Amino acid sequence: MTKPTYPSGGADMTELKSKVIAWCGELGFQQAGITDIELRQAEGRLAEWLQRRFHGSMDYMERHGTKRSRPDELVPGTLRVISVRMDYLPESQDASKRRLDDGSSAYISRYALGRDYHKTLRGRLRALARRIEENIGEFGYRVFVDSAPVLEKALAEKAGIGWVGKHTNVIDRDSGSWFFLGEFYTDLPLPIDAAEESHCGTCTACIDVCPTKAIVAPYSLDARRCISYLTIENKNSIPVEFRKDIGNRIYGCDDCQLFCPWNKFASPTAEEDFAPRHGLDTAQLTELFSWSEDNWLEKTQGSAIRRIGYERWLRNIAVALGNADKTAEVIAVLTARKGDNSPMIAEHVEWALAQHANE
Repeated sequence: MTKPTYPSGGADMTELKSKVIAWCGELGFQQAGITDIELRQAEGRLAEWLQRRFHGSMDYMERHGTKRSRPDELVPGTLRVISVRMDYLPESQDASKRRLDDGSSAYISRYALGRDYHKTLRGRLRALARRIEENIGEFGYRVFVDSAPVLEKALAEKAGIGWVGKHTNVIDRDSGSWFFLGEFYTDLPLPIDAAEESHCGTCTACIDVCPTKAIVAPYSLDARRCISYLTIENKNSIPVEFRKDIGNRIYGCDDCQLFCPWNKFASPTAEEDFAPRHGLDTAQLTELFSWSEDNWLEKTQGSAIRRIGYERWLRNIAVALGNADKTAEVIAVLTARKGDNSPMIAEHVEWALAQHANE
């Protein structure tokens, strides 16, 4: 980071913090908090999680050593992290539950229905940096949105954004958990906020409802069993043991949030970037499975869905079609891709057809 040129007095930093929080609100963040960079407890939990191999094939989780849990190793000179929250729920939870219950519909995790959140949040954080610079002059900072080894949930909890729930998502008592997080590393010695405490109590709703029992204990997620991992991070075939439990979820899973009692306080977002595109919130499985690669590229432009590629997209839908009710249309679209040039797609199509052959 650059050598500081701004005033560093306590009164100056207190005033600047008030401005920063206000600017965050003006830029579309629903909440902002500030924390120091001490993450020893979180570092220990991460080490244990990695040791148990719960990260599966996500090798990047261990690739950077302690840079993930020591912000000043990732960005030398970092003193504080501004953690921000942006809500994304595009519709009522009841509407999402109805979609999940309709086996002929494609269920896509609500965060991925609109514009890629990385772009939206990163742009707003850079705008925040410009406002600060206009106010105090040059200073040191870097912004992150899932773009580097950052313990975003631990930082959010320390900054008072919310607490890490038993499902390992961050929960705000007034708004639930349907939000994205972004981080602003800086050398500004801003006053810090109080950490949030857990309010999960004895509730086990998220653990009980998880389709694949991926939440193996409170606050402990085995990603290898998680539908979000299986349909997004996993680059290989989906293990047969989990295919029935995936249901109609073709990109991610929201069950642990949909059934969390704290989300009764959640409201749909007014952020236009997160509004559903191309009818993905209501699309039928057979329709999506019939898309050509050109169709897919066109309709996922600027979307987080792009990260899985066309092959894994079809892999996921094939599994969902195997779980759907048997209809002539379902059999027709599956048969049309029987013997696909991709061995992975062909395998999952064969599995899907076999499910219906047994009916």
